[in-house]
Amino acid sequence: MSVKLFLETKIFVAYPANFASGGPEILHQLVYHLINDLKVDAYMYYFNYDKNMFKTPVHPDYEMYNVPYVLKIDDKDDDKINILIVPEVIETLLLLPKYKKIRKGVWFLSVDYYYISKYRYFNKSKKGSSFSDIYLEYKLEKLAKKYDYRNDDLLKLANFYINNSYRGMLWFKDLEPNYYLPDYYINLKFIEESVNVELSKKENIVVYNPKKGFFFTKKIIDFDKSIQFIPIENMKREEVIKTLRKAKVYIDFGFFPGPERIPKEAAMMGCCVITGKRGSAAFFEDVSIPDKYKFEDKEENIPKIVKKIKDCFENFEERYKDFDYYRQVIRNGPKRFIEDLKNIFQY
Repeated sequence: MSVKLFLETKIFVAYPANFASGGPEILHQLVYHLINDLKVDAYMYYFNYDKNMFKTPVHPDYEMYNVPYVLKIDDKDDDKINILIVPEVIETLLLLPKYKKIRKGVWFLSVDYYYISKYRYFNKSKKGSSFSDIYLEYKLEKLAKKYDYRNDDLLKLANFYINNSYRGMLWFKDLEPNYYLPDYYINLKFIEESVNVELSKKENIVVYNPKKGFFFTKKIIDFDKSIQFIPIENMKREEVIKTLRKAKVYIDFGFFPGPERIPKEAAMMGCCVITGKRGSAAFFEDVSIPDKYKFEDKEENIPKIVKKIKDCFENFEERYKDFDYYRQVIRNGPKRFIEDLKNIFQY
């Protein structure tokens, strides 16, 4: 069973105007491939656009996709042809009751943000709290019990659901129909630049994202001062590429609400990737690296992690090969994405 397309079908993908973060790039890629590969009339639907602050609702990070957009949707009296797709956070789920006739889909870009966004929304004092702060205060199991997705009246308004992770398919298994659209897609710039990586010029450097699991990463940094660690912080895309290209290792002990983007980018830039086992990182289908490069973020594992980092330094050209499969999966990401799209949306 697939989502039925008609010759007149228009697909609208909702996202806040002038906002950028890791996950939403895939929404623009979705519209791009719906137009160019499925030949569907598709648009980004930007909401909350402030024309007094911005000349255009398109964030600069997404201008490269050059996809059309709308600022409102006409909800016709008998519109069962068109489709509205929203990501899983409550700010976009709240769009669903505004449209009565159009077919609706929810795309889970993560498991955790579905719950975190609800917690922030219903607890106004936590609106500015970071993902990590809330996650540490309320474990996912507690939030999942408090906000059981099976009792979510907003989700019930959708006609279909999509998950971008294997973990998500298992987690939201009671939602039907539920389609799998795995997120192995990264910005094509990293795939293009991967051919320019020179292993012989790699340095004994570890790169990390201070926004992802820094409470544990800092303990690793403090454990061995002889290792050079470089944070990916306030960098433009070209700077990220340059930094990853010269490093031998990338570490990520974040919560992996989804497959995550930077580990994939790091792998394409020739880094050995070491992760924790939280969230999607626990699943090979989502983070396809050998298990020997995944560690639970526990104090007793820090010496083992440091040992693994130094092993990657000292035997880099051999350890680099351990990530051949991961890089191949990422490299094939755009092709697989298109194939999966064609299986989900059919005329």
